[in-house]
Amino acid sequence: MKFFIIILTFYFFSFHAHALMKALNTAATGMTAQEANVNTISNNIANANTTGFKKSRAEFDDLLYETVKEAGSRSSATTRYTVGVQVGTGAKLSATRKIFQQGNPQITNRPFDFMINGDGFFAIVMPNNNVRYTRDGSFNVDQTGTLVTKHGHKVFPTLTMPPGTLTVQVSETGNVDAYVNGQVEPINVGQIPVFTFINPVALRSLGKNLFGVTSSSGAPSQMIAGNENAGVIMQGALESSNVSIMTEMTNLIKAQRAYEMNSKVMGIADQMLQTVNNIR
Repeated sequence: MKFFIIILTFYFFSFHAHALMKALNTAATGMTAQEANVNTISNNIANANTTGFKKSRAEFDDLLYETVKEAGSRSSATTRYTVGVQVGTGAKLSATRKIFQQGNPQITNRPFDFMINGDGFFAIVMPNNNVRYTRDGSFNVDQTGTLVTKHGHKVFPTLTMPPGTLTVQVSETGNVDAYVNGQVEPINVGQIPVFTFINPVALRSLGKNLFGVTSSSGAPSQMIAGNENAGVIMQGALESSNVSIMTEMTNLIKAQRAYEMNSKVMGIADQMLQTVNNIR
C-alpha cells in the first residue's frame, strides 16, 4: 500500500512538473517574440527622419498544439466530445512586413530632389552594374554632370546635364529639360522612368534606402511616370518617412507590457515548480 502511494505521488509530481516546464518554455517563446517586436519598432523610430523610409510591422504565428483530447472522439459508447482539449506551446515571429504607405511630401525646392507621388521606385545602378530600387529621390550631379545619388551611384538611365546648364525642369512624366546659358530653348536630357512591382512587400531591404528584387516580388516593370499605376514625379520635393512616432510609441508600450506579462508567467511557473519540489 505504501509503495502504491509513493508511485501515485511520483506520477502526480511528474505531471505537474512537466506542465510547469511547458509553461516556462511557452512564456520564453512569448518573450522572444516580443523582443523581435521591440527590435522592429526601434528600427522604425530610428528611421523616423530617413527620406523615403518604409516602416515594418512584426507579425507572429502560434506554435504547435498538444492535443490532449480530440474533438469528435468518443466520450462514451453513444456520445462524442463536441469540444477538444489542446494546449498551445507559444508564439514565434513569422514575418516583418514592409508597409509601403506613402509618406508626406517635404518641399525643398532643390532642382535635383524628386519624389514619386504614388506607386513606384527610382532605379539605381550600383558599381557592379546591379540595379537597385529606392523611394529616396535626393539626387545630385557629379563632376561630369551625371545625375547620381548622395553615394555617387548613377540613376537609371544615365542622364548627363550639358555644360553651362543654368537650371533643370522635370515634368510629372519624368522628362528632364536643361536650360543652357545662351540658349532660349531647353535641351531634352532624357526621361526618368518609374519601376513598379506586383508584390513590393517582398522586396529585400539592403540598407542605404535601397531595395533588391526577390523571386516573390516579381520582376520590375519600367513605366512612364503617371501611366497606369505608376506615380507621378514631383520636382523640388522629397518623400518623408511614413513612420508615425505616436503609433510606434503606442506599439512599444503594448510590446513592453506583453513582455512583462510573459516574464510574470515565468516567475509564477517557477514559484509553483519550487512549491512542488518542496513537498515532502
